[in-house]
Amino acid sequence: MNNKITIIEGPTPTFEPIEDSQVRGSTTTWTAGILEGPYLYTMAMTTLRTFDSETLIKRCTSAWQQNLTMFLEYRDEIGLTKQAPILAARALNLEEGDAIQLWIRQDLQLDPDDYFDDEDEADKEEGAEGF
Repeated sequence: MNNKITIIEGPTPTFEPIEDSQVRGSTTTWTAGILEGPYLYTMAMTTLRTFDSETLIKRCTSAWQQNLTMFLEYRDEIGLTKQAPILAARALNLEEGDAIQLWIRQDLQLDPDDYFDDEDEADKEEGAEGF
């Protein structure tokens, strides 16, 4: 089964994070339901130009009907091959030609400062002694 869309040429896709998924009435409210589970992920959207967007949508639909994960395969900024699971797709017919909009799942990017809490810093400043 061909369950990936590969970007053959061009720059690294631009992934726009999906925000406001918890805001009631937001146009992206549906994304919160897709990401429910025991792990934390973020969702992003990208638009790619294609030769035949309808065929790519059919490939996605076929993979999903067989309970397979569809992947977007691309090269990152330094040329390494990356894959991201595709959660939703939409074909677009633009004046410039066909395009496809993909909603993909990305691992949650944590800031290294998030590993420490403020109480640890306060203890250090007060001169609290350890064991």
